[in-house]
Amino acid sequence: MKTNRISIVLTLAIAILFIAPGNIFAQEKAGPFTKFANRLQWEDEGELYWMDAFGPDALRFRGSKSLRITDEDWNLLPQPDVQLEITIEKSKAVVKNGKIRAEIQARKGRITYLNDKGEVLLREAIHHHHPQFARQWESKGSDHFKTKVTFDAEKDEHLYGMGQYPNDCLDLKGTVLELAQKNTQISIPFLLSSKGYGFIWNNPAVGRAELSKTHTSFFAEYTKQIDYVIFPGDTPSDLVSHYADLTGKSPKMPEYATGFWQSKLRYYSQDDLLSVAREYKKRNLPLSVIVADFYHWPVTGDWKFNEELWPDPKAMIQELDSLGIKLLVSVWPTLAENSENYTEFKKNNFTIRPEHGVNLFLQANDDLTYLDVTHPGARKALWTKLKKNYWDLGVRMFWMDEAEPEIEPLEYNNIRYYLGNGEEVSCLYPYYFAKTIYDGQIESGQTEIINLIRSGWIGSQRFGTLLWSGDISGDFPTLKRQIKAGLNIGLCGIPWWNTDIGGFYGKPESDEYKEVLLRWFQYGTFCPVMRIHGFNSPRVLLEGQITHTGSPNEVWSFGDKAQEIMTHYLHVRERLRPYIQKHMDIASEKGTPVMRPLFFDFPKDETCYTIEDQYMFGPDILVTPVTDAGATSRSLYLPEGSKWKDALSGKTYKGGQTIQVKVSIENIPVFTRNDLDFKLN
Repeated sequence: MKTNRISIVLTLAIAILFIAPGNIFAQEKAGPFTKFANRLQWEDEGELYWMDAFGPDALRFRGSKSLRITDEDWNLLPQPDVQLEITIEKSKAVVKNGKIRAEIQARKGRITYLNDKGEVLLREAIHHHHPQFARQWESKGSDHFKTKVTFDAEKDEHLYGMGQYPNDCLDLKGTVLELAQKNTQISIPFLLSSKGYGFIWNNPAVGRAELSKTHTSFFAEYTKQIDYVIFPGDTPSDLVSHYADLTGKSPKMPEYATGFWQSKLRYYSQDDLLSVAREYKKRNLPLSVIVADFYHWPVTGDWKFNEELWPDPKAMIQELDSLGIKLLVSVWPTLAENSENYTEFKKNNFTIRPEHGVNLFLQANDDLTYLDVTHPGARKALWTKLKKNYWDLGVRMFWMDEAEPEIEPLEYNNIRYYLGNGEEVSCLYPYYFAKTIYDGQIESGQTEIINLIRSGWIGSQRFGTLLWSGDISGDFPTLKRQIKAGLNIGLCGIPWWNTDIGGFYGKPESDEYKEVLLRWFQYGTFCPVMRIHGFNSPRVLLEGQITHTGSPNEVWSFGDKAQEIMTHYLHVRERLRPYIQKHMDIASEKGTPVMRPLFFDFPKDETCYTIEDQYMFGPDILVTPVTDAGATSRSLYLPEGSKWKDALSGKTYKGGQTIQVKVSIENIPVFTRNDLDFKLN
């Protein structure tokens, strides 16, 4: 019997080998190259890497000094099988997949990527005195390394994407970007090049990207392998659509989400929130969503309404529904030690843990620890609480704050997640936080999903996430930075994005701030989601409350003149909603951002690659925000190849020219094309 069992096991093992994909048995070996049925392997002393197809017209590189390659795809979607064309010559090998090919030198394995026209897309850097310069490995023990990969750079290349960085740069050429999640900083490591390639750094480790004039380098502080995907595209639109095919697309945006969202830190009670909702309807002002911010709960980590201040949330939600208003509720992934859930979650290892020290990571009115959303059990346990205390009462929208997570002190190497050490996997946290709630909503039968979140990573868009730019100041320099940050993140497969209109930290008593607010409100009208929010001064601590509430933040809170202008733009937004919905539907099909840089629609107009303070809102509306105090005129560029119409005056202009237009506090320049029927007045 024992002999028979061994025979059966051997037979099954051989069968599995022969029916598995053809990358097990070598078909050809020459020098450092080994050709498999659908993979090229290069191996030399102390290093091994694979070159694979990753769906049509894309190549994936994976390499390690450990000589072991993992099959971890992280958040990349499975791709259809595509047959590579592999040729091995004396001094090099060529790997071709449709419109992209890699030429690999036998000596040291230097790689050059080219498109189907023979144009170089990207080439590994070389240093004659350091042959291993392009791929560097520093041992961190066992199979882990600090890694670096470096490519040559062209000085005239424009680089975009990479997530959201408040660095006042649309073109990222010449910048250094930290690959880590922080409040106001969202790392989504997809690089879009004007040379016609997209590059995905497929690694959730903390690291950095150096996008200098002389080189392009990606670093990971603690990882098992270098892993990236590269693909060509004739236009930026092609590249973004291809990226969406590899990482996923947003679901269809619910129609109500295209309207106006009212928020502040914070409506402190059920009566307080309802009074605002009723006032909007009394004044006949359009309102689609209203927000219950943090500390509507009794203790952080209880994940439920405070019954003393929110005595009947189900009835509240029913009244809001009757008014045509949806409720968005803040949920933090944190627990205080005195929370009713703390012991359960800690004992089940559902919280993140320190490698050294005490399990406390944030001080926000209480000493808090974080839920470990990379743990499947923790995700299920959290949704169980949210469903009972929110979803079953009628809540259908969740605000996932503190989603980076916001750790203090920020020592990634002292964090232990279920998936690994913080240096290795921290960038994944917002992805799994979003997945936790989205999966629960789908499991509970919800079909329309949009949830607000403060961070994201590759693939977050699949979970109905609306990203926002974090806790930002209410001033003109910050407003300028939002425009560029929003355009870059839109190129990373994130069509749903917004800011706190007016900034998070506002001073309504100041005339200077009111001007900022109005200009921001006008800009926000032409953002994917229009949401006002802020923790405005003066702030008050009401009796019996744990934390402060900001001063009023509704459209009637800033004086009659401001109310008049803001009301006008609320109605402009209402007229835009069918247009927004149409292009949001396209975004869910193709991954196309609604808010995008000029070069997205005009890739052949070289001037568009230099314009960083204007953008297209869909294909037919050109928006030029006003971002200077006291402005009475604004210079703007009209892209070549179209006839443009001023949405305020009706005057038409030929494209391919820079013009100067007058502005007042009541308006910003908006132009249309393709006979779009839209007026600003």
